[in-house]
Amino acid sequence: MARTCLIARQDKRIKLVDKYSKLRKELKEKGDYEALQKLPRNSSPVRLHNRCMFTGRARSYYRKFGVSRLVLREMALRGEIPGLKKSSW
Repeated sequence: MARTCLIARQDKRIKLVDKYSKLRKELKEKGDYEALQKLPRNSSPVRLHNRCMFTGRARSYYRKFGVSRLVLREMALRGEIPGLKKSSW
């Protein structure tokens, strides 16, 4: 389980990106990069990081499922993900 402060920080970034997305788009179209630099750093969508929806883990994240590899394995073994099964040969 990730620290709750990291998850909370990520949530704040998501809110800032949503808040400033329209303004950022307008400034980019105008080419006003000085005004763009004055916006908060965390309002940039590049600073967002994918996190597991259950544990908040940032590494080894599977985009297709929205979870980390550890949670994906547990869910696959329990049969909670349709069409996914553990391979063996």
